[in-house]
Amino acid sequence: MTGQASILVNEDNRLSREQQLWRIKILVSTYFGYAGFYLVRKVFTICKSTLAAPVEEGGYGMGFEAVANIWTAYLIAYMLGMFISSFIGRKWGPRILLLGGLGLSMACNIVFGFANSYATFLVFMFFNGLVQSAGWPGTVGAVSEWLRKKERGTIMGFWSTNYVVGNIVVKNLGGFLLATCSIKYGSYMGVRYSFLGCTLLAFAIWWLLFFWQRNKPQDVGLDPIVDLNRDTDRSVKASVAERVTFRQYLDLLLNPVVPLMGCCYFCVKFLRYALDSWLPTFLDLQGMDVGRAAYYSAIFDYAGLAGAIVAGVVLDRFFKGRWERVCLFMSLGTVAGYLAVARFGANPYALAFTYGLVGFMLYGPDTLLCGAGSVIVAGERNAVAVAGIVNGMGSIGPIVQEQVIGRIMGGRVPGEAVQLANSLSLSISVFFVVFMGIIAWQVSRIRRTQNENAGGF
Repeated sequence: MTGQASILVNEDNRLSREQQLWRIKILVSTYFGYAGFYLVRKVFTICKSTLAAPVEEGGYGMGFEAVANIWTAYLIAYMLGMFISSFIGRKWGPRILLLGGLGLSMACNIVFGFANSYATFLVFMFFNGLVQSAGWPGTVGAVSEWLRKKERGTIMGFWSTNYVVGNIVVKNLGGFLLATCSIKYGSYMGVRYSFLGCTLLAFAIWWLLFFWQRNKPQDVGLDPIVDLNRDTDRSVKASVAERVTFRQYLDLLLNPVVPLMGCCYFCVKFLRYALDSWLPTFLDLQGMDVGRAAYYSAIFDYAGLAGAIVAGVVLDRFFKGRWERVCLFMSLGTVAGYLAVARFGANPYALAFTYGLVGFMLYGPDTLLCGAGSVIVAGERNAVAVAGIVNGMGSIGPIVQEQVIGRIMGGRVPGEAVQLANSLSLSISVFFVVFMGIIAWQVSRIRRTQNENAGGF
């Protein structure tokens, strides 16, 4: 075994001033670091209409079908890249993922800023999806050895809002550049400035990561903060060495708990992305005007943010790190939310608030499964690998939901289509409960065995 895994650490000891200072740097740099990934991920989505518009109207002339194909290529590459990133991050560390992934993604967006053809966008968007997948496992791995057990859930609950900040910034900055430059220089140049302007800000964030991010305290000459030898909370036995072989990585990948977490995350991302993509449309088809539908659909997101923070706090204060119990409880709440949707579906305003309940219950497991839960289940050193595997399996969900719900919505009476889509989501939420129930049973069984062995020893 290599690295510092053999050092004994008392997590009840106070952190030194230097440890506290560096931990602040780590949390700030990774928070904005993941937001930076959004700056070179989401510009395409706000430029879709210009890319699809005919050339004579100032667009790129691609058409909406071609634009949809480009984004589908991104989603597929992102899913595949998660498995690659999980191995690279576990083998060479999260710093390589963050700096390399963000740097290569910036290069792709520079190409987008000067590209004109469908083929160029398609090829480089696929490559962008591969390198974008380094973002989340890299950031989770980057904070895992800087947060102790008793505080991990609370801090990561707030820290996990980084993607919301990224979304807000790219929509505001990219949208401003797109609108302003389109008026001044034409739509064609608006797209270029939007891509290049957001890339410039991401470049500044890359330097923040370069100077402020380190994988562990020992990298800056400090004593370790977490006890890597503590395995009483771990449901998955895996190497805590700094470097692992591919065989050791496969042992982690094939442990039953990790793929089950991936199945749960498939359900979570299916449901979350379904509402991200379709909720304004659902409300509009139920009788709410388009403007109000967009406004009320945000209830889902705001309630979800609250749910993510609450889940982290209760994980530390009441569930003592038992992430699987928090997720099981909130999965049951998700089913209750969809039952409320079915009950009040005829009223668009009541429907918006019941979707808020779904958001509150859904975002908690979303952040735990790929955040604190990924750290707890196999230890700090394996967090980057677990987060990548779980997110990789989960990322199949957005691809499936877009196609399935799109087919449901086409060729049906609006009310019937919305009802059928909600019934599908209710079924997925039930599967979510089943998978979480299996995980909770499995983890409880493993912990009971560990306690019996410890008592016998």
